[in-house]
Amino acid sequence: MPTVAFHTLGCKVNHYETEGIWRMFMDNGYERVDFDHDSDVYVINTCTVTNTGDKKSRQTIRRAIRKNPEAIVCVTGCYAQTSPGEIMEIPGVDVVVGTQDRKNMLKYIDEHQKTREPINGVTNIMKNRVFEEMDVPEFTDRTRASLKIQEGCNNFCTFCIIPWSRGLLRSRDPENVVMQAQKLVDAGYKEIVLTGIHTAGYGEDMNDYNFAMLLNDLETKVNGLKRIRISSIEASQITDEVIDVLDKSEKIVRHLHIPLQSGSDTVLARMRRKYSSEFYKEKLQKIRGALPGLAITSDVIVGFPGETDEEFKQTYNFIKEVGYSELHVFPFSRRTGTPAARMSDQVDEDLKNERVHQLIELSDQLAKEYASTYENEVLEVIPEERVHDENHPELLIGYTDNYMKVQFEGTPDMIGKIVRVKITKSGYPFNEGSFVRIMDTATHAHAKAN
Repeated sequence: MPTVAFHTLGCKVNHYETEGIWRMFMDNGYERVDFDHDSDVYVINTCTVTNTGDKKSRQTIRRAIRKNPEAIVCVTGCYAQTSPGEIMEIPGVDVVVGTQDRKNMLKYIDEHQKTREPINGVTNIMKNRVFEEMDVPEFTDRTRASLKIQEGCNNFCTFCIIPWSRGLLRSRDPENVVMQAQKLVDAGYKEIVLTGIHTAGYGEDMNDYNFAMLLNDLETKVNGLKRIRISSIEASQITDEVIDVLDKSEKIVRHLHIPLQSGSDTVLARMRRKYSSEFYKEKLQKIRGALPGLAITSDVIVGFPGETDEEFKQTYNFIKEVGYSELHVFPFSRRTGTPAARMSDQVDEDLKNERVHQLIELSDQLAKEYASTYENEVLEVIPEERVHDENHPELLIGYTDNYMKVQFEGTPDMIGKIVRVKITKSGYPFNEGSFVRIMDTATHAHAKAN
């Protein structure tokens, strides 16, 4: 039996697609092995969101070639889509496929085995208007299932390369979304995270169907589904129809990730974001009115070219006024090929880092305030893993529906199930990678998992 090993860089969509690619290999008689083991085929799913993403992708490709020079090395993903020539120049790369036509990967591998010639299977993504179907009925290592509902983005923000690596917006057929959701529930998943490149843009390329209708169909047509989570939604996509569906839903969780990027209107204009800070604030007020207790998380870019002290202050004050349950703070990164990378007035790195720390401190404070409102309340948690602590082997970690990270005593058979947990203490900070997350400790998991 031939073997295949995968390494995925970047976002949730990439991780989802790696699972889809693995299914194709599995259906063709391959066995999956760890990336650090010898394998007949290595598949590297690359990221290009920053220059660092490109660099890490190249390092991973070279690692696979060194591991087994005889293996077939196949490179896919966003970096492969935008820079296939660069990748083809790396000695030892055999097949390059971008962010479409992944179904051809096995055909290219067969072809390469016959000819021993490298194959560049990357085509123009901008001409593609059809969502590429991939069957992902279960996940190798997840308790929460992702479900990709759309591809591409039409926004062309000045800091972002993604439309060039993913193409224009294409929505998945709603019947296929519902069918895939049912398969995931049948495989035992309680929660589905709707994901995509511009997730809530779903349906913008359709005449008679939209995101609100899809949410409603998932709510009513998928038997046994307990939780629906939307990975991200833009302020402009929070329509009255969407608010109405969220208001009536018993399955959509009390958490929305609504990217802000900046609280300064002049910076938003330079970013080519399609809203003002006032419009964003109005949408948040409206949705909070409809959904009390809603957790809102967001992304903020600090040190965008030309960001003055005054503009940063506007962002800081806006965040303080609006209030979030968690913030992802990113220092601006010059992505080659984007208009923002060519802008003059690049902000000094030290100043950028100083502003990042100020926002992280504010985020900690806001997160603490939000978490403390749930002390002594009983919340539903889906445990995802055991805590890696020899002194406390019985501790589990999971998320509430409103995306608070909770640690509590429990048994391994609770993982992936819904457990009712009483929050006894909220603490902060909890460091995980570069993000600061809420850590709630709960000592009681009375109710049986269901």
